[in-house]
Amino acid sequence: MFDENDDDYKSPEEIAQMPIYKKAWEIMLLGRKIGSLVSKDDFETSDEAEGEMLENYANYIIENALIIPAKIAGAEGADLYDIRMENAAIIRKSAREILTSCSGMLLCGYQNDDYIQLLRNEIEEFRVIFAEWVKTFDQENYMIDRWGLFNPPGVNYDDYDPDEDMPFDPDDFFE
Repeated sequence: MFDENDDDYKSPEEIAQMPIYKKAWEIMLLGRKIGSLVSKDDFETSDEAEGEMLENYANYIIENALIIPAKIAGAEGADLYDIRMENAAIIRKSAREILTSCSGMLLCGYQNDDYIQLLRNEIEEFRVIFAEWVKTFDQENYMIDRWGLFNPPGVNYDDYDPDEDMPFDPDDFFE
């Protein structure tokens, strides 16, 4: 599928060495650690629902922290602008949901606020690296997003796409 000589293709090893991926991995490890420290059974509260909410917030942190490095790898594997932007939007959403879950944990009485602050700091550092990474996306390499969300500036969902006029005969393809 990928030509080994293709300059745009990044191997898994190359992706793992990217600063954004390294920071995402740190967030993932920290999120998993925080999540592993939380159990509604260990939380001393008279309100069982509050303990369950705390455990749910911890699970959301884990889930979202796992999504971030996976979507970075997906964006790097797909060189198309619209696919990369779609992955970037999911990454941003996950990072923001981690911050929201951190706030929720504190509202539920989570006592290890140092861990929460550490995770927030990591997300802030990630945000800057992320913004710089998104600037590197090649806006000239795209397919028109007919939903209109992830087109490069100046490209509309209803623009003419000359590739759509190319004749395709499946019999020629499968000979």
